[in-house]
Amino acid sequence: MSVFRLPLSGSVTQTINPLNWLQYLFGNQFGFINVDVGKSSDPELEQEILSDVGSYGRQLGQMSDALQVLLRHVRLENLSADERRALQAFHYQAEEIERLKHKRQNQLALAALSASDAQAARP
Repeated sequence: MSVFRLPLSGSVTQTINPLNWLQYLFGNQFGFINVDVGKSSDPELEQEILSDVGSYGRQLGQMSDALQVLLRHVRLENLSADERRALQAFHYQAEEIERLKHKRQNQLALAALSASDAQAARP
């Protein structure tokens, strides 16, 4: 005897995995800090560089420092207006980064001073 089933009346197998729902809703973000290094032709090498050489910020900072040195020793008189704007934007960005670095260093110094004062005040 054959089995006759109406539409939507047959046995249904469905795997329910809440992680799939979370991934659908939030993407691959499962923690407070997740770094997506993007697409790389060699992700293992990318991770090794980040671990052993330095973060993207450190690498960009060193390139920025080196470029500033070169720009101080190059004649820039023959630049077009667009080229001058590009260099001005770079200089502005580099100055802002330096300002934020100094601000952060001052904040850390004040926090360390406050911590040492609090520790000295304990009996």
